[in-house]
Amino acid sequence: MRIFRLSAPAAVFAALFLISLASARAAGNVSANDTARFLAGLKPSPSSPLAKLTRAGGWIHHARTMDAAWKRLQKNQLNPIRAWSKKNIPGTRKQMLYMFSGPDFLYANAFFPDAETYVLSALEPVGPMPNMLRYSPGARAGALYELRGSMQTVLSYSFFITKQMKSDMREGNMRGTLPVLFVFLARAGNTINAVEFITLTPDGLAVPRGKPGARTGSPGVRIAFTGSGGKLRNLYYFQTDLSNGGLKRSGLRAFSQALGPADSLIKSASYLLHSGNFTLSRDFLLKNSRIIVQDDSGIPLRFFARDKWELHPFGKYLGPIDIFPKRYQNGMKALFARGRAKPIKFGIGYRWRTHETNVLLGVRKTP
Repeated sequence: MRIFRLSAPAAVFAALFLISLASARAAGNVSANDTARFLAGLKPSPSSPLAKLTRAGGWIHHARTMDAAWKRLQKNQLNPIRAWSKKNIPGTRKQMLYMFSGPDFLYANAFFPDAETYVLSALEPVGPMPNMLRYSPGARAGALYELRGSMQTVLSYSFFITKQMKSDMREGNMRGTLPVLFVFLARAGNTINAVEFITLTPDGLAVPRGKPGARTGSPGVRIAFTGSGGKLRNLYYFQTDLSNGGLKRSGLRAFSQALGPADSLIKSASYLLHSGNFTLSRDFLLKNSRIIVQDDSGIPLRFFARDKWELHPFGKYLGPIDIFPKRYQNGMKALFARGRAKPIKFGIGYRWRTHETNVLLGVRKTP
């Protein structure tokens, strides 16, 4: 039985290289990397069984639509975010945590492009390995249409809509978070080296799915990938209930603590960390993060102890949108009104328009 203890990241990287080739294969003997590229509207390797499918009109339309969407996204969001991150975030940790993320590797990577391990967690299921060979031409075009629909809000407004994700990722042909994770990894210029379905045990161990010890815990996936620099990186996604009761049963805190202090991102989190039912997630992020980048739906300002955190506001605080009327923070209004808030050239969260958005950068003070 293979059990990975994340207190030794180097051992994990070595273990990932030893995963059998089958673990990086989708059904039909298609590599996960070629599947990701196909889903992203990028041509797979010429020898791939998927290569001939790129001549179909449905895929050509999908590729053109994705190219146009990505071009807009790069210009309006990703490039400005990377420039902001490079200028304002003091160094980066090897670990990056993103609770309430859904399959949003897109913004995790934009804010923290140098992380070596990304840990994403949310309620949405992982889903099966996509198999694009099993569809008829019409059904394949329909599946790609569904995939574009599931990404529409994050590509346009920077966030997934939770209610919409419940239907998009539990029904239809493109089920789960894995297809979207594949698209974002491929479009960001990465190569997928290995994929393994895992279970996160209550004591924080990542156990291969189906092995002894994996009967209880949080379903997840581990994706090993390399970027343009050739460095091996890991993306973990765990289907996890992040409420107090769910987090107590989950091994997410133990797993993340074994990685060491991390950089964290919180956005479009439905103000759940303002609730008394999510205090464990809130306290964990405050205790184990070196950097926190968030919008106002994240940790309420009053919980950032001033003797422990330097706070840097960016943009403009207009309060929550109408569907969250009770989450207005007078402290945020005061912080942003002191003339300290610097301008930004992108928008995130529910106030996604650039002239309305707010970003709070919290940097832990050195003892």
